[in-house]
Amino acid sequence: MQPFIYHIGTQGQPWGEAEKQQWLAEQQIKRAYQTEVLTQLPALASDFELIQYGELDYQALGLAKYPLFLLKSHNWQTDKPLALVTGGVHGYETSGVQGALRFADTEAKNHLNNFNLLIAPCISPWGYETINRWNPLAVDPNRSFVENSPSAEAGLLREYLLKLGVTPLLHIDLHETTDSDNSEFRPAKAARDGSVNTNWNIPDGFYLVGDSENPQPEFQQAIITEVAKVTHIAPADEQGCLIGEPLAQFGVVNYPKRSLGLCGGMTAALYVTTTEVYPDSPSATPEQCILAQVAAIVGALDYVKGSLA
Repeated sequence: MQPFIYHIGTQGQPWGEAEKQQWLAEQQIKRAYQTEVLTQLPALASDFELIQYGELDYQALGLAKYPLFLLKSHNWQTDKPLALVTGGVHGYETSGVQGALRFADTEAKNHLNNFNLLIAPCISPWGYETINRWNPLAVDPNRSFVENSPSAEAGLLREYLLKLGVTPLLHIDLHETTDSDNSEFRPAKAARDGSVNTNWNIPDGFYLVGDSENPQPEFQQAIITEVAKVTHIAPADEQGCLIGEPLAQFGVVNYPKRSLGLCGGMTAALYVTTTEVYPDSPSATPEQCILAQVAAIVGALDYVKGSLA
């Protein structure tokens, strides 16, 4: 099979500024961060303090400014463990953003006695508005949670957490795997990097990406069990893989999160996972995808609570 050749750039040559500018010029605003995300935050004030931890200023590119917000639970107590929930690292992954907000609205109150909660619902608002994996500079925030980050989306959150000075016990990062991973984003990445694209089979269903250096299989299993009450879990493909990675256990593959600069690797949390919902499945609705994210958070919190008993 011939690899799909992306329409920007020259095959085998990494993009320069001209190609990045061409790519940026093709992006269009398709939905509103203000109305779909920010307007939900004031209603959460009874359980959370709203903290602006930074601002993305893309006015030099002819774009907007985007304030960045965290939800920090009231009655913060130093003797409680911290649970960190992140969504929208890839802005196009809708249920990650809306799942974080839905959890804050519906389920968070059931866990405030046991945890300090910190929720970053939409880390990449420009990506949310344009339904994009990258930021306007064609940088993937989820490979950028490193010192001197090339992505302000990643760098600002990482800096806030470092200043907070508290290591989360739990970090759950909410994502999706979509058909557009193969039709758009993987071909675009190969073109940007001057490499050859090889698509993977898109898993039909929910799965998790654990940390290969700290896999915590029982923790991952508890989340899978909870999510299975809401939606189906992705089976492995004919090669025994999900997204090209060998299955570690049912519904779970592992990545080296820290060395890849992934959001899940930016802290030293003992319990870490990345959710992957499949919104393009004929067997899942948008509402099920949101509920799957909420169930994953609840399953993670319940497991960690039990481990502390």
